[in-house]
Amino acid sequence: MTAATNSTPKIRATNLHKRFGRKVVLDGLDLDVAVGESVVVIGGSGTGKSVLLKSILGLMEPEEGSIEIDGQPVIGLSTGDREKINRKFGMLFQGGALFDSLKVWENIAFGLIQGGHTDRAKARDIAYAKLADVGLTPDVGELWPAELSGGMQKRVGLARAIATTPEIIFFDEPTTGLDPIMADVINDLIVKCTRELGATTLSITHDMASARKIADRIAMLYNGKIIWQGPTSQIDSSGNEFVDQFIHGRAEGPIRMEVRAP
Repeated sequence: MTAATNSTPKIRATNLHKRFGRKVVLDGLDLDVAVGESVVVIGGSGTGKSVLLKSILGLMEPEEGSIEIDGQPVIGLSTGDREKINRKFGMLFQGGALFDSLKVWENIAFGLIQGGHTDRAKARDIAYAKLADVGLTPDVGELWPAELSGGMQKRVGLARAIATTPEIIFFDEPTTGLDPIMADVINDLIVKCTRELGATTLSITHDMASARKIADRIAMLYNGKIIWQGPTSQIDSSGNEFVDQFIHGRAEGPIRMEVRAP
């Protein structure tokens, strides 16, 4: 395997196709994410953002196309080789996805103990350090997930995502369910933590405030393809009528939402 260079994308998706029955979800999608870059994929519900993420994570396999991590093709890898790739990843799930039966510190340390074979004492120390990184006090580590507010659950989810010092972090709708102030707090923490790690990040969201805050580059997914991408500073002058309608949340425009009668 050839070593990755700075010119090799950290993530490369090429000509991805995925359908479910007659429903085409990805239709020749291409996307690169450079080393250390933060890319946010925007798009409406049902446009394929989650399918793209799951395909890169190895949870789904596209019918056509290729996915490379550090220049290594990852579709069709053996379980062992896939696990090696997955050790590079951290993930902040949309709903937090904390384990109810584990204390907060055990949730944060889960990947260290289960995947990295770190002993519990060391993993606990790392978990408490990560709690501090996301602005939570040590006593939170002894709480159960059910005792946390939505914002605190997101912070704990972020602490877990960075606990293994991943090279790549995925964010799935990181501000869903949060009020605007807490959403901005989470966005600031995402920027802070990923910069400190030097991690590459790929996020999916329909929250434009979040996208503007955390992205170096924004890409819009529509009809199974990336129809526009560019620096965040250019999103308001994209010249793309689909992008313009989406970022301003207008009902009128080329994007037609499916509305089914009951």
